[in-house]
Amino acid sequence: MNRRDFLRAAATTAAGLTIVPRHVLGQGQTPPSERLNLAWVGAGGQGGGLLGDAAFAKENIVALCDVDWGRAAGSFKKFPDAKPFKDYRRLLDKPKDLDAVVVATPDHMHAPIALAAMRAGKHVYVEKPLAHSIEECRVMTRVARETGLVTQMGNMGHGGEGIRLTREFILAGAIGTVREVHCWSDRTRDVLDPGPRPAHRHAARPGQPRLGPLARRRPASGALWPCFVGAPSGAIVL
Repeated sequence: MNRRDFLRAAATTAAGLTIVPRHVLGQGQTPPSERLNLAWVGAGGQGGGLLGDAAFAKENIVALCDVDWGRAAGSFKKFPDAKPFKDYRRLLDKPKDLDAVVVATPDHMHAPIALAAMRAGKHVYVEKPLAHSIEECRVMTRVARETGLVTQMGNMGHGGEGIRLTREFILAGAIGTVREVHCWSDRTRDVLDPGPRPAHRHAARPGQPRLGPLARRRPASGALWPCFVGAPSGAIVL
């Protein structure tokens, strides 16, 4: 789906916009009528990196949400016109002209936030891994189909030339039948030496701790805390 189709599918896109033809602005310029109004949930770390991605550079960043404003301070400074939030539910209540939400939080909150956004009528881009469990993935798939919204998971690494060539070799039978696969990663430090366990929990609302759906669970003795709550944010699913 291209940008124009995406915009046409959004319920609030055309309201109140002044249409400026592309040729008036010059080649390579995106007219205001084709820009998306985007919100970020998770604006530090991976989310902060996405804010600098060329794919989002020409869009309108209208809201930034993060429970840790210290970690996300660079993003808030870079986009001073974006409305800041600590609670994603408050964000979804406010900007009525919001088209889509980018979810780049730690893994265990991907599903709750993406589901809330879709149920609010917003298109979503969710960082990998899509969710914390198979059941969450099934619920997200069902809601996406029911709403008819545009959804995407951020596994850009699979779009690289190396992955594409490997797939073509396998499909062409160039290396015969694949019976065993060995995988490795240069990001083991993210998992094996992640730093200290968080010393605080941000309560967006009284009685609701920072861990969201994992608040009532406790890791087994010796379990790696970041792996349990999803803090590696993709390092263990590459």
